[in-house]
Amino acid sequence: MAVKVETFSEIEGEFFDYVKDIVYCTMITVDRKSRPRARVLLPVWEVVDGRPVGWLAVHRTPVKTAHLANNPHTTYSYWNPRQNAVFVDSVTTWAPEPETRQYAWELYRKGSPPGVGYDPRNFWRGGPTDPEYHVLRIDPWRIQVLRGTDLSSRMWTDESER
Repeated sequence: MAVKVETFSEIEGEFFDYVKDIVYCTMITVDRKSRPRARVLLPVWEVVDGRPVGWLAVHRTPVKTAHLANNPHTTYSYWNPRQNAVFVDSVTTWAPEPETRQYAWELYRKGSPPGVGYDPRNFWRGGPTDPEYHVLRIDPWRIQVLRGTDLSSRMWTDESER
């Protein structure tokens, strides 16, 4: 059973340690018939006003677009063979503003957390204004970190969701 924590700061270190170690995660969306769809992606993360916020550079595919239009609730799952895991339940929305696209671009370039990111120009040659480059904002409402050595688990939930 997961131990509930009051603030994200109580699991922030573990969250970032696991994300830096694992790097890639599985993003799960659901279609109009409530059928799940998974894909492997690499979000970058930061803390804003004590809350985690994720950014995801993506191609705007028809499936992803339709799923998020129907239901913006998503789960991101990180796992490594040592059984350490992170589960992020969130609301994911398109962030089309030019300044947000530029901001996410820079987070990917510098790594956020450090070591997690890449040069987006490898995928979008036109830079942050490339018409194929899109950004999703990830606003978690629950995050669970699970340590594989003893299966201890801690969970943060946005207080408005409690």
